[in-house]
Amino acid sequence: PDVIIEAQFDDNDAERGQDHLQDMLADDIKKLSLDTAEKGKAAGVTGVQRTKQDDGPKVNDPRLLPDEFLQRTAKVVYILEKKHSRAATGFIKLLADRNSELFKRCAMFSPVDHRVPRVYVPLADCPPDFVTKPEAYSQMLFICRIVDWKEDSNFASGQLCKSLGQAGEIEPESEGILMEYGVDFSDFSPEVLECLPQNLPWVISPGELAKRRDLR
Repeated sequence: PDVIIEAQFDDNDAERGQDHLQDMLADDIKKLSLDTAEKGKAAGVTGVQRTKQDDGPKVNDPRLLPDEFLQRTAKVVYILEKKHSRAATGFIKLLADRNSELFKRCAMFSPVDHRVPRVYVPLADCPPDFVTKPEAYSQMLFICRIVDWKEDSNFASGQLCKSLGQAGEIEPESEGILMEYGVDFSDFSPEVLECLPQNLPWVISPGELAKRRDLR
């Protein structure tokens, strides 16, 4: 495969202009062609060839190139653990193309966190009057959970979980953060509350104070 050589330069090089960059790149190509040609001859193969379309050198075997000219590549082979909760806070809006079939079925969810993709959500999950009065919900925070993301789609698919309230208010914003990070903030169950002292007011006994370190 053809190898693209990318010149590395700092701000000082950039200030000296494009001519300096071209000269430096030409020197690198010259040096590379000499090095690869010598290695190719030593191995009994030709490492550099010229074509009619391109007068520059082409290296057939990337193994003949120095490490600084190689771009490391890799691919994900397995997901060990899903760290994100797949829930996000954001806003809903109508799709831009009103004539499409998707406009009749879905709305667009835009997360506040830009690391999360935009999501198609069913109109059935949205408020009943959202299509007729979308401006009334422009500042309303919603929680959406991603359920799928097809390889041939730019946007994920998800479901609206609930409406949190107006953006900028403390309670909706706090609830959204807790749900995004999967924090259980529901009320304690009766079984948990029964473990607490029932005779109030409750005080720490002197015996407990004597054997404990006071961190108050």
